[in-house]
Amino acid sequence: MELLNKKRGFLFGNEAIVRGALESGIGFASAYPGTPASEIGDTFAKISKTEKIYFEYSTNEKVALEAAAGAAFSNVKALVSFKHYGLNVALDSLLPIVYLECPLVVAVADDPSCFSSVQTEQDSRWFSKLGHIPTLEPSDSQETKDMTKFAFQLAYKYKIPVIVRLTTRVCYSKSLVNFNKTIKGKTKGKFKKSWFKLGSYQTVERHKKLLKKINKIKQLAENSTLNFIEKGKGNIGIITTGPAYNYVKETEQELKIKLPLLKIGFSYPFPEKKVKTFLKNLKLKSVIVVEELDPVIENEVKKLADKNIKIYGKNLFPETEELKPEYVLASISTILKKSLPDELVENIKKFKSSEIPARLPLFCAGCPHRSTFYAIKKVLGKKKIFGGDIGCYMLGAFPPYEMYDFVVSMGASIGVSHGIAKSSNEKPVIFIGDSTFFHAGIPALLNLVYNKSNALVVILDNRLTAMTGQQPHPGTGWTGTGELTKIIAIENIAKACKVNFVKISNVWNFNQLCKDVKEAYNSKGVSVLIAKGECRLFAVKQLAKAGRDWPRFEIIKQNPKLNELAGFQCPAIKKEKGKWIIDKNLCWGCTICKQLFPDYIKVKKK
Repeated sequence: MELLNKKRGFLFGNEAIVRGALESGIGFASAYPGTPASEIGDTFAKISKTEKIYFEYSTNEKVALEAAAGAAFSNVKALVSFKHYGLNVALDSLLPIVYLECPLVVAVADDPSCFSSVQTEQDSRWFSKLGHIPTLEPSDSQETKDMTKFAFQLAYKYKIPVIVRLTTRVCYSKSLVNFNKTIKGKTKGKFKKSWFKLGSYQTVERHKKLLKKINKIKQLAENSTLNFIEKGKGNIGIITTGPAYNYVKETEQELKIKLPLLKIGFSYPFPEKKVKTFLKNLKLKSVIVVEELDPVIENEVKKLADKNIKIYGKNLFPETEELKPEYVLASISTILKKSLPDELVENIKKFKSSEIPARLPLFCAGCPHRSTFYAIKKVLGKKKIFGGDIGCYMLGAFPPYEMYDFVVSMGASIGVSHGIAKSSNEKPVIFIGDSTFFHAGIPALLNLVYNKSNALVVILDNRLTAMTGQQPHPGTGWTGTGELTKIIAIENIAKACKVNFVKISNVWNFNQLCKDVKEAYNSKGVSVLIAKGECRLFAVKQLAKAGRDWPRFEIIKQNPKLNELAGFQCPAIKKEKGKWIIDKNLCWGCTICKQLFPDYIKVKKK
């Protein structure tokens, strides 16, 4: 793989994190999968054995952070990776660890435009200031690799966690990266034991020490080559960071201009002197601050700029969605009173006139969750209160199911539903996935039982962390590096939590699944129904690898009853010229349609 080439390779930003870690002598990596950061862990999983480093998928991000911190405390170079929500989960431990002089690298991926995130469009840079955590912001894969290496150097020099903050566009853009030699890192160290002083006085003293350390790092940021000035013409300057820097450079090419520019790659501690020098020495009259999401850098610049300098920022660029190159081009051209290139104007006209059909996301063909949602809707209807959680099964929120009343964070489906059950006469139905249950569902389930709640918890067990790339979890029986391990049975956990009713239901047996849903809902108190069926995408991949085929189905005669298939919404089943058909290229042989309409659907002959 290109990641392990000797001289250079085309890498995604996520892969560049791994390469930078290998060039730093990493010995320990941990993660919890979450797009857009998933491939950092996936890449470590692929190369960890050949490169002789330790890697694990932890049960959640907090545990992943703590495991990596333990390795760092033992003088083993460690990196933990997760998406922005994962940082929220880990924050409870991250903030105290900053006080404890832990040389750890934390890779965090934000997701502007919520391409793979539905709860919030979070800008994680605020946590840098909150926790006094040095933060680096790369704009492409080369910078990502280089900044990862610098993060390890900084972490070890000052004994402090360092954040490398990516965004979706950096994670999934590929560019040429020049390599240096990898360093064989040690996977075993020694924890330096000493008397750990505990108490409020000691914590305050550690805080004071941290602030002094940040002041020293601030001087480093001021002189760092990660923050650099590009000379240009005119009295209008640009300050930018991350992938926005690339869009600014594209704009300069399009408009054939060269403006004074300050690129900030080392964003916390904020390089105030560098910014003041940029503003004063170049005698700027106005500055355009180009950054994604929140006005983090813009606010800092406004504090430093003279009143006679006009600052453009979020009055031009959106605070929501991913920053697009055309936004930057349009805004800068307006300020400079330059016309857009004719070709671009023509393309914009064509784009506006073209109609892009709306398309709601669908479960994969043969997805086990389709059967579960269809059965629950058939048995219980749509008027119950449905607590939703994070995973592939979020698609149950869309038509024709529409069986999500809220989604908050991993595991919150159970916690919020408990409050509803206690505050009303309703019995909520809770949807939570297998990986999510291990991640954050167990404490919430304990709370349901302990506080005598009344709810049905449906654990959609597709045997994988499917949504983020089919990674393993404690219920799969193998680790992130493919080693066999103990299977933690969900039903045993539920029984240990003393729930009133526990049952495993095979989602591929539709009639029995309906009966099990009814029985589970009618049971008083806390009920757990484990809707079990392997991710069909994974199953078909495994069959294909083994050279085995799977059954396809066909509709043998038409009947008005088949209109019910519209509510089943399988991608393989469609209506063409007034007739229902099953696309043999999309059918993955789950059998549910055959069970629903045995008189009209049969196995297709080869």
